[in-house]
Amino acid sequence: MTRFEVLGPLRVCEGGRELDLGFPQQRALLGLLLVRVGRPVPAGEMVDVLWPERPPVSAPNVVRRYVGALRRLLEPGLPPRAPGRRLLRRAGGCLLAADEDEVDLLRFRGLAKRGKRAAATGRPEVALRHFVEALGEWRGPVAMGIPSSVREHAVFAAVERELVHTTVMAADVALLCGRTEPVLPRLRRAVELDPLNESLHARLVMALAACGLQAEALAAYEGVRRLLAEELGVSPGGELAAAHTRVLRQELRPVGLAPGPRTWTARCAESQASQVSEPVVRPAQLPPDLPVFTGRQGELSSLLEVTGVAAGSAGAPATVLIGGMAGIGKTTLAVRWAHEVADRFPDGQLLVELRGFAPSRTPVEPAEALRGMLAALGVPAGRLPGGLDALAGLYRSVLSGRRLLVLLDDASDTDQVRPLLPASPGCLTLVTSRNGLPGLVASGAHPLRLDLPSAADARAVLALRVGRERLAAEPAAADEIVERCGRLPLALAIVAARATARPGFPLAAIAAELRESRGSLDAFAGPVGAADARLAFASSYRCLPPESARLFRLLSLHPGPDLTPDTAAALAGLPIRAARLILDDLAEAHLVTEHAPGRYAPHDLLRVFATELAQTYDSLTDRQSARQRLSDHFARNGGT
Repeated sequence: MTRFEVLGPLRVCEGGRELDLGFPQQRALLGLLLVRVGRPVPAGEMVDVLWPERPPVSAPNVVRRYVGALRRLLEPGLPPRAPGRRLLRRAGGCLLAADEDEVDLLRFRGLAKRGKRAAATGRPEVALRHFVEALGEWRGPVAMGIPSSVREHAVFAAVERELVHTTVMAADVALLCGRTEPVLPRLRRAVELDPLNESLHARLVMALAACGLQAEALAAYEGVRRLLAEELGVSPGGELAAAHTRVLRQELRPVGLAPGPRTWTARCAESQASQVSEPVVRPAQLPPDLPVFTGRQGELSSLLEVTGVAAGSAGAPATVLIGGMAGIGKTTLAVRWAHEVADRFPDGQLLVELRGFAPSRTPVEPAEALRGMLAALGVPAGRLPGGLDALAGLYRSVLSGRRLLVLLDDASDTDQVRPLLPASPGCLTLVTSRNGLPGLVASGAHPLRLDLPSAADARAVLALRVGRERLAAEPAAADEIVERCGRLPLALAIVAARATARPGFPLAAIAAELRESRGSLDAFAGPVGAADARLAFASSYRCLPPESARLFRLLSLHPGPDLTPDTAAALAGLPIRAARLILDDLAEAHLVTEHAPGRYAPHDLLRVFATELAQTYDSLTDRQSARQRLSDHFARNGGT
């Protein structure tokens, strides 16, 4: 069965497998169709939503291409020009057809409707059950993972208002039943979405008090009081003030807690103490070490120096950024080193897979990552605050005086990482990313850029995976495999897995397969869920802005091993300054390497990937024009 999710990260799963939804604007179009599921979306509205400011002249054609791509994705066996059953043409636009059990938004609306009906007929316990189940479909900001400029459109904001309104109704029946614990996490999330909503804050204050968290209830009231004064210059209105008064008068108590001889001050002190005295466990979240790791001695020595500083008790916490192109072994190195030095950090190890460049999954939001880290440190879910700043503050408070190793794998940008950095001296954070994250480096992180392993190290990796005896029997074939893989660890791992699965095949046959597939990445593809070079490269390429993506594709037309900004400018028909900036961006994303000042080159397999992209996305006329511009440039400059 197909499952569509839009109340949080945008996802589509088919038979338990998450689908790759394509480029950001294509994902955004699917998000729009999902929040309007079952209703036609006119073509004009699609253009308005995808291009909030100035849509290009080609926008209607681009939308048609995206619709066609989504139709093929959702119904892969559909013959060309067949109408299909998912994306239907209606009233000059498009309609996404799906059942309630297939779409989280439809399930949410159905359950919320049943909750309203139960509340209206005097059945609060039943209503609460339906409301809590409905809000359980809500996993984060609506359509998370599409461009932020699109997410700000009113059509997505309307769904978030639905979620907030349902949360208010859930809080009301929960207060009526005296069971507010199930709605507290939803109230906190709703407050993040609508921070100036006094009605929502009033419910949160009362729900906290009804759970026995009077001190936190008073702190929540004080927080919103300050926010209203700073943002709007007003005092709390009647509803919020009344909620505050009820807390002060102890009118809201947990079920079964009768008034006793304890004073209000004593009860507040107990509540505050319970929030800071939760036991903190020692997490040990590192994944298993890779037994086939070898080489990287220079990088390991650099890490040793940084770790020696971090493991001490004085000084600032250390952060290391391990960067490099897709498939170069960043995570493998980080995990190996983390295992090597884990005993220097007696309070444990945390791992967060940030999914910054995951082929078919959205990046993890910092708040979501912090909730997981705090849970791993033993903080109960009921004690977690709602906002990102509050979560980050609690995280740093819990780590105060502790010595932990934190591994943040596959970061997308500095903003995703910064809230997750410990402030306690003696902590070490290892960050891996395909981006250079200059903001993190500017803040004091130690950059460690991974280059390709040497030919000897690459051969050693192959030997560990397929067996030394097998390599020793066919040294020439082994050397050719290393060369055809461009010494890239990911490519070597894929080919080695194929060789291991065919123990009776000579390595010469594997080398011949690579030789025959030259000009294509087919030889470096794996089964679904396994390592795949094309998917790894595509997840980096997909993050590029249009001009950078176009120049990357056109690099495949350049005949030499590297090129300069003026050559790139001629190739793409751009000013030299613009071409230089784009090349720097591509280098920052590790899609090209500036191996000498002003000279850029992609890895051999990335050049093959660029060729495939150019043949798919650039017309024959565009490629011929680029070649002509390049030829004219060479003629003017003596072939350089």
